[in-house]
Amino acid sequence: MERIEEYREHIENLFLERENLGSVRPGVETEAILDRDRDRYQLVRVGWQDNNTRVYGCLLHVDIKDGKIWIQEDGGEEAVADQLVALGVPAKDIVLGYHAPHVRQYTEFAVG
Repeated sequence: MERIEEYREHIENLFLERENLGSVRPGVETEAILDRDRDRYQLVRVGWQDNNTRVYGCLLHVDIKDGKIWIQEDGGEEAVADQLVALGVPAKDIVLGYHAPHVRQYTEFAVG
């Protein structure tokens, strides 16, 4: 359980850092959605570009399931998996959920 709490803190800190970077578009906000109870974390962009184009999209989605960090979506410039490894999370505890299950075996990360 101690390890999971550490993973939560790492994820939340990374999400809040990215949220604080803000958006590159005026009128569009970057929001961190942090659900510790269900271990679901998302970073989304939401707003209006030029007051007439709706912007909404998930930039980053991470879950903690069965003691592993599942990266469901990573649209950032720097891979969140690499950032987590740099923070001390073992690659065997990270699943690249955005890769098909049969492809995961060819990465340095967990298959599931």
